[in-house]
Amino acid sequence: MSANPATSAAANPVASPSLYVGDLSPEVTESMLYETFNAIGPVASVRVCRDAATRRSLGYAYVNFHRVDDAGRALEVLNYQLIKDRPMRIMWCHRDPTLRRSGVGNIFVNHLDKATDNKRLNDVFSVFGNILSCKVATKPNGESLGYGFVHFESEEAAQAAISKVNAQYIDSKQVTVALFKSKKERGASRTFTNVFVKNLPGEVAKQQIEELFSKFGQITSSTVTLDKNDSKRAFGFVNFETSEQATAAVEGLNNFEFHGRALYVARAQKRDEREKVLREHFEQRKVERQKKSAGVNLYIKYLADTVDDEKLRVEFAKYGSITSAKVMRDDKGNSRGFGFVCYSVPEEATRAVTEMNGRMLENKPLYVALHQRKEQRRAQLSAQFSARGPMPMQQMYPQQGAPMMYPGMAQRNFMYQQGMGMARGPFRAQQGGVMQMRQPQANINYQLMPAPQMQRMPMQAMAQRGGRPRQVPRQGVPVQGAQAGQRPMNGAVPQQYANQVRPQQRAQQQEQPKQVTPAADQPLTAQLLASTPEMQKQLIGERLFPLIKAQQPELAGKITGMLLEMDNSELLLLLESSAALTEKINEAIAVLESVESQ
Repeated sequence: MSANPATSAAANPVASPSLYVGDLSPEVTESMLYETFNAIGPVASVRVCRDAATRRSLGYAYVNFHRVDDAGRALEVLNYQLIKDRPMRIMWCHRDPTLRRSGVGNIFVNHLDKATDNKRLNDVFSVFGNILSCKVATKPNGESLGYGFVHFESEEAAQAAISKVNAQYIDSKQVTVALFKSKKERGASRTFTNVFVKNLPGEVAKQQIEELFSKFGQITSSTVTLDKNDSKRAFGFVNFETSEQATAAVEGLNNFEFHGRALYVARAQKRDEREKVLREHFEQRKVERQKKSAGVNLYIKYLADTVDDEKLRVEFAKYGSITSAKVMRDDKGNSRGFGFVCYSVPEEATRAVTEMNGRMLENKPLYVALHQRKEQRRAQLSAQFSARGPMPMQQMYPQQGAPMMYPGMAQRNFMYQQGMGMARGPFRAQQGGVMQMRQPQANINYQLMPAPQMQRMPMQAMAQRGGRPRQVPRQGVPVQGAQAGQRPMNGAVPQQYANQVRPQQRAQQQEQPKQVTPAADQPLTAQLLASTPEMQKQLIGERLFPLIKAQQPELAGKITGMLLEMDNSELLLLLESSAALTEKINEAIAVLESVESQ
């Protein structure tokens, strides 16, 4: 076996009390790792590396100890220990990546048994020297790909492992061990004899393919198969005797016209290798497309069903040159209510956002903004929600006619006219007419209810719900325990002060109109919103909350508060469209989950 890791670390000048912990489950958190490693020795810090946009774990972390000896003991004791049903792979953390990138001491082990895992591979090769890292390559589902890598601290240990283990058996499989070569080195010296051919005519015969490829060398085998999706096309494989013959066939017949079709001829690849190449190609094209459309691609939603691609292009063409305009549709061809418009320069896109956002199209106000990827949008919402900070579930229902506040909604200040008097409930007056929320008693569970219904609620029911009934003084009867000279909260004048009220002030109180809160079940019309501009958020919120509660009963208050930060025009469209409301609810839930996971 290898030497004590602590001893090796102390002898290694680049060693530090820091460990790299890989192959972690996405559910593993800093606290779990701290509890595991702190049992070995005092831990200085733990950091799980996460995606900058989604904040999801990348599957590896760094654990820093105060002492190198503790880190070495943790490497020896905890390496490949299960955490969340996955064995964690621990190795020394080297700040300088020069040794890792140089490939010195790194060997490649091929033809491994499917049952051979990281620990088994480490146990086999640890007898030859100190191992910096050891890993068996796996598929996304955890299945072994049949090869792995072992990186030794010294070149001498790597050469000893090659000479002793190459062509030997590990878990009933004969393996090959050689020095690791980079992708560039492998590509330069890669040899092959099997050639893949596609875009063949469906009626082509095997003899015709062999006749075409036999010009480049001796063929050992060949096959032709019809395409399952298109019976007029076929593909096949041709295996040559030597690698030189196969290379000449690829160079001579790729893009060669055969029976009116341009052939595709290339080296035959395994399925995993082909999927990897296609995945890398797709990611590269995706990045290029995102860079090309950054700042010029607009996202438009709340489109009417009658708006098609041409009408969308016509409406936005007045602001610049459009490269593409598309309304998104479902599998039945029906509009999904949103689309994209791409301009040629960012200045045109900015002008279109400024002019078209909120403009009516087919009797519906548009929402226009620069397109963001889902990860960027969630990260932005998460940052906004985190900046507001957590807010306790508390009573947020003002007096009749005041704006409605919902649990989870950020606290706001509301302006009232001078001389309105002191508000009741959870609000209290400040100098200058600003109404601020008064914190209620702790551990009170308030339920959402429109203000008029809450005022008509029996005292007994209020007490059962956790609220403490207030004593409302009657005309001429002072509140018990009130201090002398203290004016009652509801504006009523006790009998002993009634004669002191000036006639002019009494006349003003009689002439002052009473503000009436519309019923929650009253239809929300444009006339109703226009007549009560200071209550628009309350009216919309009272109708929005039941719809959200039907989908998310536990989070309805928080989600309602988050959505009320939107413009009233967007909120009205959420009341009309259940699909748009569901989309916003899902976004809010994702933001809440990301904040709780931090």
